[in-house]
Amino acid sequence: MRSTTIHQRKLAFGLAIAALMICGCKKSPEARSAAFMDTGKKFLEKKDTTRAILQFRNAAQATPKNAEVYYQLGIAYLTAGDIRNGLFSLQRTLELNPKHAGARLRMGVLTANANDPTILRDSQKRLEALLKDENGNVEALHALALTELKLGESQNAMEHLQRALTLAPQSTAVAVMLSQAKIQAKDIKGGEEVLKKNLQANPKSSEAATVLGEFYASQTRMGEAEQLYRQASTLDPTSALPLWHLAMLQLGQGRKQEAEQNFKRLSGLADKEFKQEYAIFLFHENRTDEALREFNRLVKEDPEDRVARTRLIAAYRSVNREADARGVLEAALKKNPKDSDALLQKAELWLAAGKYTEAEADLNKVTSLNPDSAEARYIMAKLRLARGEELRYREDLFKAVELNPYFLTARLELAAALTAGKNSKRAIEVLDAAPEAQRQQTAVLVQRNWALWTSGDLTEMRKGIDLGLSRERSTDLLLQDALWKLQKGNAPAARTVLEEALKLDPTNVRALRALNATYNAQKQGAVALQKVKEYAAQQPKSAPIQEFLGTLLMANGDLKQARVAFEAATAADPKSVRAVLSLVQADVAEEKLDDAQRRLGTVLNSGGGNSVARLWMGNLELEKRNPKAALEHFRQAVAEDPSNVQALNNLAYLLSEFSNQPSEALRYAQKASELAPDNPEYQDTLGWVLYRCGVYPSAVTQLERATSKDGDAVWKYHLAMAYAKAGDLPRGRTTLQAALRQNPNLPEAQTARNMLKTGN
Repeated sequence: MRSTTIHQRKLAFGLAIAALMICGCKKSPEARSAAFMDTGKKFLEKKDTTRAILQFRNAAQATPKNAEVYYQLGIAYLTAGDIRNGLFSLQRTLELNPKHAGARLRMGVLTANANDPTILRDSQKRLEALLKDENGNVEALHALALTELKLGESQNAMEHLQRALTLAPQSTAVAVMLSQAKIQAKDIKGGEEVLKKNLQANPKSSEAATVLGEFYASQTRMGEAEQLYRQASTLDPTSALPLWHLAMLQLGQGRKQEAEQNFKRLSGLADKEFKQEYAIFLFHENRTDEALREFNRLVKEDPEDRVARTRLIAAYRSVNREADARGVLEAALKKNPKDSDALLQKAELWLAAGKYTEAEADLNKVTSLNPDSAEARYIMAKLRLARGEELRYREDLFKAVELNPYFLTARLELAAALTAGKNSKRAIEVLDAAPEAQRQQTAVLVQRNWALWTSGDLTEMRKGIDLGLSRERSTDLLLQDALWKLQKGNAPAARTVLEEALKLDPTNVRALRALNATYNAQKQGAVALQKVKEYAAQQPKSAPIQEFLGTLLMANGDLKQARVAFEAATAADPKSVRAVLSLVQADVAEEKLDDAQRRLGTVLNSGGGNSVARLWMGNLELEKRNPKAALEHFRQAVAEDPSNVQALNNLAYLLSEFSNQPSEALRYAQKASELAPDNPEYQDTLGWVLYRCGVYPSAVTQLERATSKDGDAVWKYHLAMAYAKAGDLPRGRTTLQAALRQNPNLPEAQTARNMLKTGN
């Protein structure tokens, strides 16, 4: 009997599902769209933008001509930070309903945040048209005023802001903008009055008290600022911002005990942005153990707070406790093996430790989980750079910027790499392709100036320097100004600017190198060296400064003191490969080849490849007459960095001469010549490999290019033999005579003589 009842229940349940399905199928598109819209709005309220967007897109499929659907979709995209799709959805809204007030306002607000005058004019027209229909729209007045301020129409902007305040006297956002507009117009008292009236209109507003306090702090009226911060904290004890301002004010006045108590209060508030401030304070006070305990507490309190975890890891790393940092990440990955942030941070730890294989493995896991991770591509680029793989380094930076056009750090680094690679035109294109707001940033302007410097466009560079210096006198801009003046022959003026730059940053080796150049330009080499010695004495723990001093000393023949400087550089930064390679150069100069090999071995055995160290190891093996070992080093150098031109050239020559494999050598020789088409050494190698392959006419062409500007006697012997094989004995003999006059004692001399005697 029981089984029958269960069967009947199952049947009834099945019929109910069928009925629901039938009812669902009969829903109108409008009803389905409304259901999707309701669900989407609930997700949006919870800040779950991914699922909100999905629901709104479903609604759009059900009712593709419903303007409100596209408006809500646009808001969801904008909330998620997807400006491009947000704009597209708002534009679609206005196509369907040109009078949609919300879309008109959002479009106006969005374009008001641009810096391009054309876009700003368009925003101005949109907002003015909206205000004709909705004269009392405070948000539209606010956005219009922002547009006008950017266009330089400050009087119109202030009038619109005053009108907005009349309509909404309690709007602190409008009051702040009006105050700032007055301050920019040198009306400090007027700016203060606006904020005071705003507080009078909002006597219980913590925000209004805070912004007035910020104004007083900006005017160094610290007593009044402190009073207002305290008032704001009393009005809203849960608000973190006024408490943080109060703590920072106390810290700036040396009242550390009071500041500490307020930082500690911040750690107990709900605002995640300020929770770590107490731990950061402890860390800056060198109370490392207490800081680490606080960071650990925050991570345990909220294991999902990845910002707190990131700061804990950074704190561990700063005190060289990489094992503890790794432990935090491994615990996170044990709970969630697909935690991309943890995998990325772990990869960075491996990279810093020189464990390149392990770093690459974790990065590959991230890209398998998230192929569109720009951060993973960026860290992979860093890995390529550490290995000396310049070409792949740039390729990964390109990919990172392609995946995230707003990734400014990657864009700037890519432009710098292109500029260093003498591709300044492409660097400028990369910078000019940045989002419009980013193009206005000083960092972009500075990098663009470097590209213009490399390209030789000093006129445009001067404009960029002047614009930058009108904003700030940073070390980079001062250095650019000095280099420009030095290029124009004004060494004293350049020196004055560089001394200012070195006061700002005494460890800036580029500025020190330029200062050295100003003395050399006036043929004061001894003074130049002395100045560098003085700066280096003041910066004993700066590896770049010490390494630069060593390079200068070595160039002046003082190998003993150069070695002292290089050793100081390695002591200052034991991980500095550059300093180790400088010591290798000193070893080679003193014919200490075994010491040089030992140092290079240390670099190569540190957990990752380095194509420069590998190339040098191959060169040392050649010097010690061990071509077999040299060939393997060159082969590995090319595998690590296919753009290492010298390694390509050396590998091609040894494959042809030592291994008797000219056919395999040909592709490496061709690649080297493609990468450096004007280098006669590489042209000779390619010509000789072609000769060994029996392609004599092509060999003659390449060897003629190699010897066109005189050049090495060996190249001329090669060309003489190529002429002979190509059947041009007269030119072969003429070339042979020129080579013999240059150096008759080379092994190639007898080979060429014999060939030209017999004609084969």
